[in-house]
Amino acid sequence: MEELWPPPTPEAAEAIRSLCQRLLPDAEALADALSASTRRVQFDPAVLSDASLGEEDRDLNHSDLVQWLTSNIQHPGRRVEPYIGPRITAYIGDLVARGIAPDFAAGWRAALGIGWRRWLEECSAHCPDRDLLVDVLDVSATSLMQYALDSVATLREVSLAAAMGNADAEAIALIQMIANGAPMAEDFAEERLRYRMARWHVGLVLWADDPGRQDALEEASAALRSTDAGRSTLVARASTTSRWIWLSGADTPDLHPAEKIVTTADEVRVAVGRPGRGLAGFRSSHQDALSAQALIVRLGSERRFTAYADVELIDALTKDRAGARRFVLNTLGPLAEADLTLRQALLTYVQCGFNTTRAAANLYAHRNTIERRVSRANELSAVKVENNPTHVAAALLVLDIAPEIMKTSPS
Repeated sequence: MEELWPPPTPEAAEAIRSLCQRLLPDAEALADALSASTRRVQFDPAVLSDASLGEEDRDLNHSDLVQWLTSNIQHPGRRVEPYIGPRITAYIGDLVARGIAPDFAAGWRAALGIGWRRWLEECSAHCPDRDLLVDVLDVSATSLMQYALDSVATLREVSLAAAMGNADAEAIALIQMIANGAPMAEDFAEERLRYRMARWHVGLVLWADDPGRQDALEEASAALRSTDAGRSTLVARASTTSRWIWLSGADTPDLHPAEKIVTTADEVRVAVGRPGRGLAGFRSSHQDALSAQALIVRLGSERRFTAYADVELIDALTKDRAGARRFVLNTLGPLAEADLTLRQALLTYVQCGFNTTRAAANLYAHRNTIERRVSRANELSAVKVENNPTHVAAALLVLDIAPEIMKTSPS
């Protein structure tokens, strides 16, 4: 690329190289902070509920950050060429196909605000010489600003190319309109999508954490299509790592085949919405599934199959991860970090209507064993189950879904 400013002094170049080497190990955490800020300003609110797109956006921010840091380690203070790899190209194509036009310039402004503040902190901490500090800030500010301008221009070029080459954009855009609540006649939607609307629907979000497992996504999607001849199935590519799926039938679709397919598939996960009828049910079940997926991703859970009806309360409790951890600790106290078998016994006991015999049968344990575990768990719990069974059960469910939440710092 054409160089637009003089190279830094050898002293400034060495300082920039050293600072970038210090920041590179923290790139993951910094990318999380950048992504949280950029998504809010560059996306329509309707897109923010899609956890798969959120992960792809985070990867884009991470790639941008690593590209600038590594380039400045190799060639300190010089112009940095934007990196657009295959995964980012596919992500931009997915956005275009769904009619999503991010405000990349606004996203970069938000990212620069956070990134520049962190850069200032590092520079002030590790550049004790005032003249050197001025030189480093001068050249790095120029490099960062030009990198932002070049990146926005490149992203727009990739978006334009994707728009010109996407043959499925119309169908995917129509699904997006329905999912976002746009008024539409059922017969119009049926004709365009070749999928019956005046029936019962269950929405699913199928996704893989690893972008290299697209073959597994396709295999699972194909298996879902073939499980019931009397049922209609609609599959849409939502992103590189996710598929939106709807199952419909004259009666509420049976989810047991779907659960079996996913739990035996390689590295594929699924979130399922509550059943609904007609266009409104098509939309609401899909939104449920998106919320369930977002919950699993937000909490870092390893669950493979999640029905929103089972986790709706947990979703409401855990919008803020730190707040969810406080709720668990305040409710369970020492029980939160006690033996897992104690928590399982108490949760099952509550879910079985405080019936020890049923709880013992569900856990394949002797009744006396369950009684002892329940008694011990209740002794450890800060809130006693007889005083507030709802809070105790909710806190236990949070830990059941995301045990890693206890490793999160209270801050």
